[in-house]
Amino acid sequence: MSATSTDVLIVGGGGAGCSTALHLAKRGARCILLERGQIGGQASGVNYGGVRQQGRHPAELPLARRARDIWAKLPKLIGTDCEFEVTGHLKLARNQAEEADLIAYLDVAKANGLPLIMIGGNVIHQQYPWLGPDVVAGSFAPDDGAANPRLLSPALARAARDAGADIRQFTPVSHLAHDGTQFVVTSGEHEFRARYLVNTAGYWGGAVARAFGEQVPVSPLSPNMLVTEPLPYFIAPNLGVVGGDVYLRQIRRGNVIFGGGRGQSDPDVPSSRPSPEASAAVMAKALQLVPQLAGAQVIRSWTGIDGEMPDQIPVIGLSRTTPDLFHAFGFSGHGFQLGPAVGAIMSELVLDRHTDVPLEPFRIDRFAADQSFNQQGQRHDASHHA
Repeated sequence: MSATSTDVLIVGGGGAGCSTALHLAKRGARCILLERGQIGGQASGVNYGGVRQQGRHPAELPLARRARDIWAKLPKLIGTDCEFEVTGHLKLARNQAEEADLIAYLDVAKANGLPLIMIGGNVIHQQYPWLGPDVVAGSFAPDDGAANPRLLSPALARAARDAGADIRQFTPVSHLAHDGTQFVVTSGEHEFRARYLVNTAGYWGGAVARAFGEQVPVSPLSPNMLVTEPLPYFIAPNLGVVGGDVYLRQIRRGNVIFGGGRGQSDPDVPSSRPSPEASAAVMAKALQLVPQLAGAQVIRSWTGIDGEMPDQIPVIGLSRTTPDLFHAFGFSGHGFQLGPAVGAIMSELVLDRHTDVPLEPFRIDRFAADQSFNQQGQRHDASHHA
């Protein structure tokens, strides 16, 4: 069996993995990234494309704030803006309880330096006359926006390669171990050896962790996505709702991208496909928000596979069983915006042994004492939200 040695092995070629390779290579570390399929072929490339800070779990906001700074510098970092546009993110309430949620979040945002503007029922319909009558209030994040998810991971990978990283697609990993000195990772008839291992394998990050004795309740998540034919451009902000059951944005070419509910997937193949039932349900919710979309033709629907954690925030940080193993997976459907910063943080953990972003809430062993998670990694009483 042939063997290749390097400083850092990265398993998983989505946004987080490719960004890790880029930041490591820019600092002179030798690294090899192994991706089982195409770069950005799963969650990082098939998501909605929201570059959103508003509405995030408080633990994620420092990470999202750092990521937003990197998004502003993408052209200098990787040579393209990935169609990133600062459209603002308008989060909508459809009843008084949802409006109360928006108001409560203002304090969380303020504590993290995230500017938000609360908009009452009368004003929101004046500013956005195309909103449906069910909308009672909104919260506007002027610094948020959207980008093209198909572009980000490949652009990060190209920049990483230009900086000296070895990026290998169609290289599935079959065995992972540590021999007491270094990590040994097998793919087909080839063996890779490195002192450090970075696990950015999305849903399959759970299997990587298990190889080193860390059981994690990660389950597959397949967000159901659709896009319409081009329409006259009229929806400027990226739209979300309290509860997250529908999200919607219009790109400059006129197509309206929207999503909600779940597709179907088999991570063992891996394969995934959108759900007609979920698509019909989210079309109705989109019409409720924007009645003007009535009659628009949906031209494509799709999904992919992400990893979902029971508490809806990822695993990020050091392994608790194996020195020099680092995890970043389970982004639960909202890791696209975070990816560029996750790579910077992982490079700091590997090379500096610390980072300024608080990672305690993301520790991998946070579920270990919770007996309400069963062997499949699902909470018995769980009701998962996209």
